[in-house]
Amino acid sequence: MLGVILTGHGSFATGLYEAAVQIMGEQAQFTAVNFPDGMSSEQLEHQLNDALTVCDKGDGVVFLTDILGGSPFRFAAMLSYQYPHIEVISGTNMPLLLEMLMQRDAIDSASFRLLAINNGKQGVTSLWHENQKSPATNKECQDGI
Repeated sequence: MLGVILTGHGSFATGLYEAAVQIMGEQAQFTAVNFPDGMSSEQLEHQLNDALTVCDKGDGVVFLTDILGGSPFRFAAMLSYQYPHIEVISGTNMPLLLEMLMQRDAIDSASFRLLAINNGKQGVTSLWHENQKSPATNKECQDGI
């Protein structure tokens, strides 16, 4: 199973983590590392290394980050250059996270990367766009998760 590490600015990571656990329950090899105001780059690097140690059971690890080029992304990228079994994905949203947690048992890290990008794009929509779909889809939106 692929390990998943959420990371981002402020409480981005733990916010998504807590929401995912609320919806799906506790998940193995899954953790969150925040980068709050006042945390040093060295502290972030140390916490990401610790998270990697916890989540890496040999099948690979994926870092899901908030924004491309931000400190959490850059430190995850530096780890990916050291370890070939790491993928780094930016622009994480809740639909991407939930789908990838469900898929990570059956795919490798490169397949995860491709699927995550597709799922992340599909997760961005609007009420207007959803209303243009079939009535069955509209009912799903009303019922919720």
